[in-house]
Amino acid sequence: MNIELLYGKQTLPIQLSPEWDVSIIRKNAMPILSDARGAIRAALANPVNVASLVLEAKDARSACILICDITRPVPNGLFLPILVKQLIEAGIAASNITVLVATGLHRPNEGDEMRELIGDDWVLNTVTVANHFARNDEDHIDLGKTPRGTAVKLDR
Repeated sequence: MNIELLYGKQTLPIQLSPEWDVSIIRKNAMPILSDARGAIRAALANPVNVASLVLEAKDARSACILICDITRPVPNGLFLPILVKQLIEAGIAASNITVLVATGLHRPNEGDEMRELIGDDWVLNTVTVANHFARNDEDHIDLGKTPRGTAVKLDR
């Protein structure tokens, strides 16, 4: 049996022995929305059991949008422009909006990779986009430990 595994942005062909008892588990196909941006705007305008993003953010002075790093396939280019525009509409200055790349312990995303990750040049040129550096202790405030002994640190 020949199968192709998703691997990075391509596939990796694998040949399995016919002697093996193989079960292939696939996720169900997700519907493709005809207007993804419209669906995002509608969801932000009519969230469940809370006010819209614009109303929630109207008295805020700053905002930070966390996104996954390049190792996670997320269509940031679809929703980041909408989020940023709504935060600006709420009265937050673009200079006070940060998109923070949650790198975990991975290397930072830079250059063309950062551009690909953000997916929208307007966002890159309008707000601050930065990588999180989990190992930079000076970037964190030590809040102590939980009752179970887990260290808690908050980004400055």
